[in-house]
Amino acid sequence: MPEERNGLNPPAVIAAPYRSSWQQAPGPLDPEAEEPVVPLAQYLWILRRHRWRILGFVGFCVLAALVISYRLTPVFESTATIDIDRKMPTGILGQEALQSATNDADQFLATQVRLIQSDSVLRPVALKNKLRELENGGWDRDALKHPEAEDTPVILKKLRVTRPPNTYLLLISYRSPDKNLAAEVANGIAQSYLEHTYNIRYRASAGLSQFMEKQLEELRAKMERSSAALVQFERELNVINPEEKTNILSARLLQLNTEYTNAQGDRVKKEAAYTSVKGGTMEAAHVSTQGEALKRLTESWNEAQQKFADARTRYGVNHPEYKRASAQVEETQRLLQKTKDSIGQRVEIEYREALDRELMLQRAVVETKAEFDRLNARSFEYQTLKREAEADKKLYEELVRKIKEAGINSSFQNSSIRIADLARPGLKPVFPNVKLNVLLALVASLLVALAVGKLSDLLDNTLRDPEQVARTLAAQVVGTLPVVKNWRNALPAAGGALLGPGEISDSDASGYDEAIRTLRNSILLSDFEGRLRSLLITSASPGEGKSTIAVRLAIAHAQQHRRTLVIDGDLRRPSIHRKLGIAAAPGLSNVVLGGTPWRDVLVKVDLLPDLDILTAGAVSRRTSELLESSLLHILEEASTDYDLVILDAPPLLGFAEPLHMARAVDGVIVVGRAGQTSRKAVASVLTTLTRLRANVVGLVLNEVHRELSDSYYYYGHYGKYYHRRGAEA
Repeated sequence: MPEERNGLNPPAVIAAPYRSSWQQAPGPLDPEAEEPVVPLAQYLWILRRHRWRILGFVGFCVLAALVISYRLTPVFESTATIDIDRKMPTGILGQEALQSATNDADQFLATQVRLIQSDSVLRPVALKNKLRELENGGWDRDALKHPEAEDTPVILKKLRVTRPPNTYLLLISYRSPDKNLAAEVANGIAQSYLEHTYNIRYRASAGLSQFMEKQLEELRAKMERSSAALVQFERELNVINPEEKTNILSARLLQLNTEYTNAQGDRVKKEAAYTSVKGGTMEAAHVSTQGEALKRLTESWNEAQQKFADARTRYGVNHPEYKRASAQVEETQRLLQKTKDSIGQRVEIEYREALDRELMLQRAVVETKAEFDRLNARSFEYQTLKREAEADKKLYEELVRKIKEAGINSSFQNSSIRIADLARPGLKPVFPNVKLNVLLALVASLLVALAVGKLSDLLDNTLRDPEQVARTLAAQVVGTLPVVKNWRNALPAAGGALLGPGEISDSDASGYDEAIRTLRNSILLSDFEGRLRSLLITSASPGEGKSTIAVRLAIAHAQQHRRTLVIDGDLRRPSIHRKLGIAAAPGLSNVVLGGTPWRDVLVKVDLLPDLDILTAGAVSRRTSELLESSLLHILEEASTDYDLVILDAPPLLGFAEPLHMARAVDGVIVVGRAGQTSRKAVASVLTTLTRLRANVVGLVLNEVHRELSDSYYYYGHYGKYYHRRGAEA
């Protein structure tokens, strides 16, 4: 049996509509949810999709760039090279000759670039070659004739000053249609720059020299005043050099202090001797300066006394020896006393002399000390005047030297900046660069075209292919149907015969039939836990092809010898009868309004005995309002008689009937037209069905072609390939 062989419709009766997939129903769909990263194949598909537009736009841009480049006036560029030697001193005398290069190359060269672009450098060259009139091209000559135009800064738009990396070179480039003028202007600006830097230094040095000359007069007068004050001070002191006089007095005072100290010691010593002698003691006389003579006399007196004692003992008073000894004793005693008196006088005299000498030295020390203090006090003032005079003199001499150096350095032509290479007329124009312009136009136009293609793809809010639907709507696509040329409402039946008029090629019809059969299997095999006995086919808006798909799906199912019923539930705009070429009435409206049994209004198709059609009948709005109860009864009865009941419903957005139909059937198929149906509309439909807990089997993309999807090969060429293989067989 066919039923057992295919395993699609086992004999069973389901009394209630099937709802096994409610728990797996997705939540509310957000069509604006963030999309994941688009694969590279998507970009390649965009290229293929818009290839002719991209090629046309790129070709136009390249051709336009080529034409414009050849029509532009050629421009020549000449470049003068300036070498800057940072080790060269800025002068030949003084500190400028000893200055070394500092680590400020970038700042220095940037300053020189700005200096080259200054008005002072450019104005002479611009006036000489009339560059203002040439660069403005004549359109602004009236403005240049204005009296204030001459005072405005000169700016040359075609001048370019650059620095090659890691060098001390500056490149002065100028562009002009006249190659000789370009070279002349570049060389002129280089020469003007050298002259301008020299003039700046010369004026700065000359100004400094003038300023220093003014300061020199004031300094000369100050030096003369300080020197005169020093001379006057020396006259007042009556000395030539107070410093030397102070040194002499210091040495003299030191010597006098030493002598005064010695005199004090000598006076104390002699005073002690004088006091002792004055007291009459023989010991004092002995320690005096005359003590040696007194000592001899004392010894002589002692000998005379000894002799006198011997004579007195031995001789009598009248004996001559006694008298002689007595006379000798008296004479010796007289000499001794006389010597003692002489020693006393001498000690007194020496004491008086020592005292006088001490007093004299004391007075000398006091006088010298007073003179030293007086001279020393004036010496500080003298030193101050002398330092001022010497400083003024030294500053005056230094300033005179600086003025001479500035005068010499100001006339020194600094060779640290020099022209290394003069500009020469160019052989080939640098503008326009035809190859570069064409390449840029190619790249830019290609990028713009790709960006526009990607932007249009991002702004495209329609359904295109299963991958895109899965990314954006989180919904399954159970089938895709290719677009058929010359469709014209014709429905090819089995064996290539037509149920209505039309012009369809065999390859297109075969591809479409294969896609319908694939869709049928995908729907019926979508859930292995149950079997779909009733199927609702709807869409978000009219014109999506749902009625055609419903009829073709029913035909494909009937061709498998499955009893199939097609119900046209669109009572507002029925189309099933037109697609099958049968009468519209009687139909479903007669069943709802007139109570006619639905089996009595079924229409048979001769070529498909297993297919029955229940048309919509007469169009009536009242019929739509009363459809709910009748349709549920019809579906329950039909589920026992037919293997599959296909219900063609109105678009779900804007109509109430599809909501009731979705609750009454086992599964719902939502049809969308590729490249036409809005994702937001489909998302709204899916959200509504999910909220109603309807069993949404999936989406069907209709009229898919290679311009809408990069996966067209799998559902387009695949069917055509098997059609060709079948025809060959």
